Amino acid sequence: MENTSSDIRQLNEKIHQASAFVDLLTMELGKVIVGQRYMVERLLIGLLAQGHVLLEGVPGLAKTLSIKSLSSAINAKFSRIQFTPDLLPADVVGTMIYNQQKNEFVVRRGPIFANFILADEINRAPAKVQSALLEAMQERQITIGDTTFKLDEPFLVLATQNPIEQEGTYTLPEAQVDRFMLKVVIGYPTKEEEKLIIRQNLNPEAATPIRPIIQPSDIIEARKLVREVYMDEKIEKYILDIVFATRNPEDYKLNKLKPLIAYGGSPRASINLAWAAKAYAFMKRRGYVIPEDVRNVCFDVMRHRVGLTYEAEAENVTSENILSEILNAVEVP
Repeated sequence: MENTSSDIRQLNEKIHQASAFVDLLTMELGKVIVGQRYMVERLLIGLLAQGHVLLEGVPGLAKTLSIKSLSSAINAKFSRIQFTPDLLPADVVGTMIYNQQKNEFVVRRGPIFANFILADEINRAPAKVQSALLEAMQERQITIGDTTFKLDEPFLVLATQNPIEQEGTYTLPEAQVDRFMLKVVIGYPTKEEEKLIIRQNLNPEAATPIRPIIQPSDIIEARKLVREVYMDEKIEKYILDIVFATRNPEDYKLNKLKPLIAYGGSPRASINLAWAAKAYAFMKRRGYVIPEDVRNVCFDVMRHRVGLTYEAEAENVTSENILSEILNAVEVP
């Protein structure tokens, strides 16, 4: 389909108007969340691009508060699941229980039946529970007994990983981590931000509750528009070059990266990079994707999709270092 410049102009105007709620949402969340703008922005990208987010950060960085506030601002149902080593799949998805009055088995739904799921410390639970959650993430449905239930849209899983304690944790297998659209690493707030956090917590009466800004149906409509955001063939080529450079660095004159990369991004990396770039363009109130959008989301989409060899680990090379090299080498359209 050839897009004429007038089509793109019309689309741009349409998206400029439709995306106004993003600023309102960010402002509303800013009432209770201090400083974590980047994390909130990434949550919105996941929400608009129908992806899930894996957050890595030390405890106490407002991860729970962020997703809880976001679900209040969208007037959606929120559920928090604390992952522990003794958690069972039925604790997440639900189970069949026997009803004595009716003399039959009835379905008791688990906490996964919500719009926003916070899977806290996902690496604390055994593989069986993780795979139950991943089926829900991938298929957007749950099977209990013989019955399959469709999950309500929008459906967003925010899983957290604590990078400090590794005792008693089960590392997420690479194939499972690949199911997350974004892996966001968050750091500590600045001194100024932390001063505000202290004041807020010492004076909870002054805090204003989050008001619903939009409805879940508005997010579903916005997702349709994100799909319409125009992506030029040159941008598609740019995305493919970035992903292919993680698989065959020698084709991009990056021979020194070859011994450092165990495996590169899967086709899911290309798809998610395109989706996230479109969602980012939408949030910036544009109807078309520019190379800067791709670069902006690249680290979060790709950091968990580039496997490192022992050699890279021995040299303290991170996937971020590799991605920086690739972004500097790949030609920008």
